[in-house]
This record gives sequence, C-alpha cells and structure tokens, in this order.
Amino acid sequence: MDLRQLEYFVRVAELGSFTRAAIALDIAQPALSRQVRLLEVELRQSLLTRNGRGATPTEAGKLLLEHGRGILHQVERAREELGRVRGALAGRVAIGLPPSVAKLMAVPLVREFSKRMPEASISISEALSTASLEALMTGRLDIALLYNATAAPGIELTPLLEEPLFLVQRSTLGAAQKARPVALRDVAQIPLIIPSRPNAIRMQVEGEMAALGCRPQVALEIDGVPAILDLVEDGAGSAVLSRNAVATSGRPEAFVCRPITAPALHSKLVMAMSSQRPATLTQKAMLELIQALAVKLLSPA
Repeated sequence: MDLRQLEYFVRVAELGSFTRAAIALDIAQPALSRQVRLLEVELRQSLLTRNGRGATPTEAGKLLLEHGRGILHQVERAREELGRVRGALAGRVAIGLPPSVAKLMAVPLVREFSKRMPEASISISEALSTASLEALMTGRLDIALLYNATAAPGIELTPLLEEPLFLVQRSTLGAAQKARPVALRDVAQIPLIIPSRPNAIRMQVEGEMAALGCRPQVALEIDGVPAILDLVEDGAGSAVLSRNAVATSGRPEAFVCRPITAPALHSKLVMAMSSQRPATLTQKAMLELIQALAVKLLSPA
C-alpha cells in the first residue's frame, strides 16, 4: 500500500471533498482523484461514494479511515523518533488561533517554536473558534485554541485561562462614567454589535441575560473583532469583548472598557486536540509551549 495514496484518501475522507483535499494537500484535483482510484483498484474496494456534494466513505472506506489514521500517525512517530536520534524534533504542526489571541501570540510562538524545534515546521490559521473547531475535527488543524468550547465527541479540551469580558464603548464618556462598572441587566438596554450565533461570546451573553429574564438588544451582527471595533468607534453601538481584543486593535485609546457585573462574564480559553489522532512528540512539545506563552502573554493583569 502506497503511503502517499493512503494519506490522500484520509484527507479526502476527513474533508468530505476532493476539491478541499486538493487545496489542503496543494496538488491538482485530477492527480488526487487518480491516486485515490489507484488505491481502490489495489484494495479491490470502493472506498468513497462520490456525489455532487462531495465524497463520503463507504463501509470499507470507514474501516480504512480508522486504520489509515493510525498508520499515518505511526509513520509520523517513526520519523520523529529518528529525528530524536539526531537530537531534534521534526514534523509539522498546524494550529488555529482566535484573532485576538493571534495578534498577541503568533510572533512569539513562531519565534520560540523555531528556536526549540528548528527541524519542525509550523502552520498558523487565524479564525473564530467555531471555524477552528470544524478544521480540527476534519484534520486540517492539529491544535486549536478555542473560546468557551463545550465537550464534543472526539475532541480533548485542556483549560488554559479565563479572561473577563467588558462592555466596550467609544471613548466619549465622562471620566467618572469611564471607570463605572455596568450590571449585565443594564447592558441589555444598550444596542450591541455582536457576532452571530454560535459565537462563544454571543451564546454566553444571551445565556446569562436569559437567566436574568432579559435579552440583548442586537444592533448589528458582525463576525470579526476588527469590524466590530470599527463600528463601535463610529458610534453604531457597543460591544462585549475581552480587554486583549481592545488592546490589540491598534487604537485602544479610542475605547472604554467597563467591567460587567451581576454577574461578571468570563471567556474561557481552552486548547483542543482530536482524540482520534494521538499527539506526536512535536505536537506535545507545542502544547507545552502554548501553555507557557498563554499564561505569560494573555493572563489578565
């Protein structure tokens, strides 16, 4: 069995599409289809059901997918073990970071990774938690940092830290009001610029307000922290965000961060990995590095 063909099949099965797999693998789609077809001919089994919506594994394909993941993982482990003989960790690690975290961590993370693991490679994708979770489940990411993630089949979560959330308004308030906390019930009376469901902050705000018998006044739904802050600065409404999101905006002086009380809101940042693909040695080293940098760079002052 050709390991390259096996890797191609696994990626198509995980992504559910020859097109997406070809992009992820950086090869032409006809070449990818041909290699998967050669694998099917060798095994005398139809491995994928091809249709207009993509490709799904057949019963034989599901069985090979389970074995294939393990085989490819063992090959990667063997390469890493051989690298350790030379005194180095090797392999590739793909990481997903939320935008506000990426602005603070991406450069220090790459710098430290290159210093500690010069023979390994790193790929960083900046995306909201929902998109990173999907990429993790389909195998496009090895590690993802997620906000307020809930337990899901096949996903292992490791808590990193909690960040308090603030009511973010443009800096036109009087000095006395700037420092004044605001009760969550009162936040419900303020027009909010907030991401669409199922964004972690959106779900938390709605859940906590529902417990108080109220609901947010949604002025605009925007999926992107920079766009949200631009609209807040323009006077379109207020936002609920972490202090780090504001601090990395480029114009933190344009905003006021008011503590939310009764109850206080916190955003929980976790590290997520797939339990279906055991961590390689390089990935484990990256987990330790992320933990150390997160505490150093992201912990509330």
